[in-house]
Amino acid sequence: MTNGRDRLRELLDVVLDEDNATLGEMAQDAYVSPYHFTRQFSRGTGEPPVAMRRRVLLERAAWKLSTGATVTDVAFEAGYDSVEGFSRAFSRAFGYPPSATRPGTNRNWLPSANGVHFHPPMSLWVENTAKDRPDMDPTSLLLHHDLDDTRALLRLAADLDEEQYRRTRTAEVILTWDGPDDSIASVLDNLIWAKEVWLAAIDGADTPRHEPADLPTLTRRLDDIAPRWLNTVREIDRRGGWGDTLIDALCDPPESFVLGSVIAHVLTYSAHRRQRARQWLRGELPGDPAEHDDGDPIMWLRRRDRA
Repeated sequence: MTNGRDRLRELLDVVLDEDNATLGEMAQDAYVSPYHFTRQFSRGTGEPPVAMRRRVLLERAAWKLSTGATVTDVAFEAGYDSVEGFSRAFSRAFGYPPSATRPGTNRNWLPSANGVHFHPPMSLWVENTAKDRPDMDPTSLLLHHDLDDTRALLRLAADLDEEQYRRTRTAEVILTWDGPDDSIASVLDNLIWAKEVWLAAIDGADTPRHEPADLPTLTRRLDDIAPRWLNTVREIDRRGGWGDTLIDALCDPPESFVLGSVIAHVLTYSAHRRQRARQWLRGELPGDPAEHDDGDPIMWLRRRDRA
């Protein structure tokens, strides 16, 4: 789904590979010594590799049992030499024998310090055990990604000449009241102006001026609106105001909008505009298009967390 190496995921894959039943086989598959493999894996997960493999395979066994698989089949799939040995290990881990597993149970997770668990049918789920990532709320993530991605597009546009920047490229109009989105210049301007005009409506301020701007001016406008936009949305969320109704006197005649729909509106059309600008910029900038950022929140978050 995405490009880029994920070393922790590679180590997890080695540990859970069906052919790697022993520490030596895991280490050999990872091209390191058993000592270094154990050290590297334990540092990344807080759990020794053999212990994690045993735990995750027991979680998988519980899921298989809940789907109607027999204890015998599940025992050997989990790597046990006998049904009796599997039953003892399962009972110690879950507190009840395999035969007592309830049908239809989706999550049979054992205690884990790292939050790594089996996820059917053949994948992993990494639980946020600390619950310390409020920025992973999708609204918060999309708001921050939108602003960062807009900045990235402004930086890319700085490499264009004036003709490339302002050239009319399409007659299509995205939103009538925002004006044309027919050039890189107009699309980048509307990315910022949409937030300015909605923030004015929320604050009860006058409609901001909307006129062509050069890149330095757009950058200054983005720097000004970004913290105000984020603070406004945080305040709406803090007081549980997503369902509040805004009576926008800037419209003629005045019109009402639910605040949650306003934020969704801005994010929806912002994503569309950013991808339109990105496509046009790719056509103007040298190099392989695959080398340019796709504007994917997954990759943006991954880069941010590594910074």
